[in-house]
Amino acid sequence: MHPGPDDDPSAAGPGAARRARGPAASPSVNEHAEPAGGPSRTAGRDHPYLPGNWALWRRPPVLIGFMLGLEVVAVAVLAISFSRSAIPGGRDWINFGILAVGATVHIQLTQRQEERRRNRTKKVLIDLTAVWTFSAALILPVPLTLLIVFLIRLQHWFIARRPAHNFIFSSITHGLAGAVAHLTYGALGPHLLGQAGWSTFWHEAGTIVVTGVVYEAIQILYVGGALALGLSSEPTLRNVLGSPADNLLEAVTIGLGAVTAILLAVVPPMVVVMAVATVVFNRLAELDQLQNDVRTDPKTGILNMRGWSESAERALERTARSGDQLALLMVDLDHFKWINDTYGHPAGDDVLRTVAQTLDEVTRPSDLVGRFGGEEFLILLPDIDEESTWDAAERIRVAIAKLHIVTTDKRGDPATIADRTTSIGVARHPRHGDTLDRLLQSADAAVYLAKENGRDQVCFAPDTPGGGLPVTHSSGP
Repeated sequence: MHPGPDDDPSAAGPGAARRARGPAASPSVNEHAEPAGGPSRTAGRDHPYLPGNWALWRRPPVLIGFMLGLEVVAVAVLAISFSRSAIPGGRDWINFGILAVGATVHIQLTQRQEERRRNRTKKVLIDLTAVWTFSAALILPVPLTLLIVFLIRLQHWFIARRPAHNFIFSSITHGLAGAVAHLTYGALGPHLLGQAGWSTFWHEAGTIVVTGVVYEAIQILYVGGALALGLSSEPTLRNVLGSPADNLLEAVTIGLGAVTAILLAVVPPMVVVMAVATVVFNRLAELDQLQNDVRTDPKTGILNMRGWSESAERALERTARSGDQLALLMVDLDHFKWINDTYGHPAGDDVLRTVAQTLDEVTRPSDLVGRFGGEEFLILLPDIDEESTWDAAERIRVAIAKLHIVTTDKRGDPATIADRTTSIGVARHPRHGDTLDRLLQSADAAVYLAKENGRDQVCFAPDTPGGGLPVTHSSGP
């Protein structure tokens, strides 16, 4: 498990990924060019890899304390584990060599794919090299497990060149996860890894599962905690731990690590097959991410209009066949242009991201949340009656009104945006339309009606172009 595109848990707030690639945060070709008249005396002191110049020191004190405190704990645990570990034997060194070669082949053949995955990921990046580090934790003593982690991270450093303090933090986290997983596996023994026999199968399988959970829990504590503290908005499980698909990918990766350890214990040459399999797996993970990107809005992380429309059409077809009820909400943020004009567009982006997260939290798992464009969002509510539709729309309006969004102003200083209102238009199937396009038109008409009536309210679409049933509610004075 890794932070997002910049490998930087200390800069993982909404908008951080986009801003970090800007000219102020990402060294360009000319950034370190010498000024006219020769090299500057302070050029060495300004180097971004020197500890005094790390971006970490510009982060909130609580985040700095969290990262440094956990690193101290990790180093202490690693030192104790290293000192108490058994001295590696000849078979250990052979297994180490096989894993080192397999990991190197994997990293070198997939470095371009990994960089593309990293650059497209906004928050959590699943590190597929856990295939090698987790298998090392199961089969190697602590010193060689840490050496595998070091070799993998060193290659990542030369390929990705991420900020130094983030490289150190991630490397210590991986090493601690591997060491604690090894100690856990050893404590739950005795083991017959790779040996046949149903009498010990379930015990061994359970032990590996528990070890995998411990391995992942360490990384969640370290990386997830840093991500949560680095967010400028209220953290959610999704933007700290990743999506369900991310966690499934992590589970599969750890499972492949267990398979690699078993192969290493039984038929070591077959690890070559795992090296090839991990390259293919890496490619499949990238293709899955590409397919997801086509349907996802890059700014908010929810469905874009293409992805939402495809899913909504299928839901509408199911509703038409079953005769169930369905509703469509169009959520329009009031006076959104004022936010961009007053605080700047990065702040506006933070508002959009936070609202999208809020919509995802206050709706049902079966509801479809998407971004219509600009400051408008769409929510399809399947199998819902009129009263429940009203309750859902009101819940959304109130939830957005209660938001306190921590962001920055035009000068980059901290700012909080609160007390924002929304106008919500509601269309029901088949009362206001029997196709998706007609429902969208009706919901859009209801939004305009809510705006004309004073904003900050829920309004149902009129039954006829000239009449209607404007059912409204306002929380304003």
